[in-house]
Amino acid sequence: MVGVIVGLGAGTRSAGRVLPRRELRETGAHFLDGLLSGIERKTGWLMAEQSGAGRPYRMQSLLGRSHWDADRLRDEVRDYVVEALGDEDGVLIIDETGFVKKGDRSAGVARQYSGTAGRIENSQIGVFLAYASRYGQALVDRRLYPPESCKGSGAMCQGVIPETVEFATKPKMARAMVEAALDAGVPCAYALGDAVYGADLSLRRMLEPREQPYVLAVRSAHFMRRGGDRRFEGASPEELASELAPEEWVCHAAGEGAKGPRLYDWARIRRLWTSKDGFEHWLLVRRKRSTSAEKAYYLVFAPPGSSLAELAAVAGLRWAVEECFERAKDDFKLDHCEARS
Repeated sequence: MVGVIVGLGAGTRSAGRVLPRRELRETGAHFLDGLLSGIERKTGWLMAEQSGAGRPYRMQSLLGRSHWDADRLRDEVRDYVVEALGDEDGVLIIDETGFVKKGDRSAGVARQYSGTAGRIENSQIGVFLAYASRYGQALVDRRLYPPESCKGSGAMCQGVIPETVEFATKPKMARAMVEAALDAGVPCAYALGDAVYGADLSLRRMLEPREQPYVLAVRSAHFMRRGGDRRFEGASPEELASELAPEEWVCHAAGEGAKGPRLYDWARIRRLWTSKDGFEHWLLVRRKRSTSAEKAYYLVFAPPGSSLAELAAVAGLRWAVEECFERAKDDFKLDHCEARS
């Protein structure tokens, strides 16, 4: 229901196409008012009380029993975000988040690793696509990640996820969302993602023929070809970074933090191949300026002549998705159980 926040806020024209019945539009408006209210728990019961209703039936019906097209609302949200925030320098950001659950009746809930909790926990996992530009950021697409344990005739998830739903990996879900956004004309200077998605060769192979630049994180042990005279020799980002000379490291900001610019040392290593129109491949390395000197690594596909400062700034934009999750969970409580029957 994250789309309702933007979808209904985008105007009655958009909401009317997705929620065609007057009763649904009224209940949807009450749902939105409840999310924006100051009530502590954003459950169906409490949001119904906030709207003046004596029972939560209509609120729960909107979420669990009414017929409306969530994907069409997603498209309305995406179009509205592009209208409000669209910019040629905008970026698409792939990331995931977890929703800790106590029971076993929610779709896709299982004991699985949740980065939000930092451990294996009973939770749902969602893969999300965010859009960020100089004007702001917003979530524009989502996929529920149902673990394979939710398939079949087991009690967990039985009757919740249809048998026709095929299991897909998180990178495959991300690739489909990015491709759909680009096909819809979302203006995008770079696609960004963490190491789960940077390691996916098929995602990079989808982006490069479209000449869609990307900055995708990879782990320190990611397998790479060294290139040059030793092009058939394997290496890792960690090994390649250890061969950098001290003068190759330059301090650049990776965006603004709570205490000012987030400064890191950066270096890049050219990968010795280019696309037909001169797009360049780089291994980008970020190093903390503290005594730990901890490093992060990124595979880069960039337009000709892109500077190190530009790539560092782009890599820092990935954290905009964290603000989307923070607003969705802390301000709108979208990790609460809104409907239970």
